Amino acid sequence: MSNSILIPADLWEGDAEAVITSWLVSDGAEVGQGDLVAEIMSEKAQFEIEAPASGVLKILEEEDAVVVKGATIGLVE
Repeated sequence: MSNSILIPADLWEGDAEAVITSWLVSDGAEVGQGDLVAEIMSEKAQFEIEAPASGVLKILEEEDAVVVKGATIGLVE
């Protein structure tokens, strides 16, 4: 079963887009629930994204990709 890594809808104010500034874990790596896996930036504010479950990370959106709230940027399988 896959668990989506989402950009939370309430992470920042307004409807601004964000950019994935870095993945902290490589594609295919093992992650634990709650591990920091990515950093994004919106309106000069940096946010950290955590793994929703334990498993193997599959990156769907690469660094420098523009994303919106609610977007799926990766999976944990």
